[in-house]
Amino acid sequence: MTFIVTQVGEPFTAKGFGNWISAAAKEAGLPAGAAAHGLRKAAARRLAEAGASAHEIMAVTGHRTLKEVERYTRTAAMKGLATSAMARIGGPEPEQTMSNPDDELDKNGSK
Repeated sequence: MTFIVTQVGEPFTAKGFGNWISAAAKEAGLPAGAAAHGLRKAAARRLAEAGASAHEIMAVTGHRTLKEVERYTRTAAMKGLATSAMARIGGPEPEQTMSNPDDELDKNGSK
């Protein structure tokens, strides 16, 4: 277990921790306004998209209930299901290919 403390070895206040994270994010070159909550949310989303279970995400992010983490796993699951579904139909069937591939069209649909 890791504990993060101030430079004098005292626990951070909630506001102090938020300020410390914001300063570190700025120093790391992250976009302005990067805050602890947003970084925690981004970590949860990335873990979910990588296939981590809700309990694994909770262990990393410190969320206390499955309900708090469910939004990340549900969104990631839907994205994965959509990708899987689309992979089932593959690319265009032969009858769906252009019959005149040599006569390319410009961006406006004209020759």
